[in-house]
Amino acid sequence: MSAARRCIATTNPGHNAGRDVAIIGGGIGGLTAALAFARQDAKVTVYEQAPALTEVGAGLQITPNGARALIDLDLGPALAASGLVAQAVVPMDALTGDAVARFDLSTQNPPYRFLHRAALIDLLARACAAQGVKVVLDTTVSEVNTDGSFEAGGAVVRPQLTIGADGVKSQVRQTIGQPTEAFFTGQVAWRAMIKRPDTDPVARIWMAPGRHMVTYPLQNGRLNIVAVQARQQWAEEGWHHADEPGNLRAAFADTCWEIKGILGEVEEVKLWGLFRHEVAPKWHAGPVAILGDAAHPTLPFLAQGANLAIEDAYVLARCCNENASIEDALQGYQAKRRARVTRAIRAANANARNYHLKGIQRRVAHTALRGMGRFAPDAFLRRLSWLYDYDVTA
Repeated sequence: MSAARRCIATTNPGHNAGRDVAIIGGGIGGLTAALAFARQDAKVTVYEQAPALTEVGAGLQITPNGARALIDLDLGPALAASGLVAQAVVPMDALTGDAVARFDLSTQNPPYRFLHRAALIDLLARACAAQGVKVVLDTTVSEVNTDGSFEAGGAVVRPQLTIGADGVKSQVRQTIGQPTEAFFTGQVAWRAMIKRPDTDPVARIWMAPGRHMVTYPLQNGRLNIVAVQARQQWAEEGWHHADEPGNLRAAFADTCWEIKGILGEVEEVKLWGLFRHEVAPKWHAGPVAILGDAAHPTLPFLAQGANLAIEDAYVLARCCNENASIEDALQGYQAKRRARVTRAIRAANANARNYHLKGIQRRVAHTALRGMGRFAPDAFLRRLSWLYDYDVTA
């Protein structure tokens, strides 16, 4: 038995046994929390406003830190079956098409994986169902109170613990007194997917002045595309706003033929504005807590949004299981999580600048990357060891 499994075994049964837990939001963070609490014998209900538990048209990267929590929740085989093992991260010069460096990911344990969001939602939903989690779909939650009560489907619900996993526009965050104010970063992002069978399993970061694009493969011969442009023209926040593929192609019109070829195959694209949110100073009030994007939305430049939500969910369930007092549990949860997510968000913000350098700064940065790739290839992962080596199950 691994150290992680011993940890779970020694805390079960615990204080979550029989606890009535309501989770608002059936995304990755919400379902991970539901599974973690249910495995500790809590009575869990998930309330989701969409008519089905699904995500469309988007890939994600599950890095080793997020994978450890999923594996400890007995999702290791399902995770392996649903994703591709990443072999490397390859920074590219988007203007010339040349690889600037290559950083090996094949030694990561557990593996670094590429997944479609819908595949991760599906495996979490199936695991939740097997643990007896009740999922209430197509239901709007309103009037969440600091005593944990709320209205759902016209009825008042009074759980012992209410968890807001309801995203960047979280009403639960507002309930605990944290406004969701944000400011436009001056960047917009496009998300698309094309068919590209036999693409090698690497994440390519195509860097250009004022723009960049990230590509990586998913199962079933698909290539996930996220492209970002610095511009002052505002775009609405959220992933699901349709745009013309021609606008995406125009933004990268002066780049290499490989990018033009990829973007030439795009038939459908979504556009959203990138907004920076402050990490909530407080993540709980009474028997109410928030996690994931509800507590700390992050820019998509470190591939950590889903991973941090998974970590949050695991720690929240463990803290509650170890404490008879929900108040003490929620204080401990925030104390364990806030500094880590703040550091990750700052690192993501820094990448937003580094990918878009111009002129002499760009040449210097690319020279440094080439040197690192040639003479110190392990330095890339050492710089991220605080992130990827973190073991939330320990």
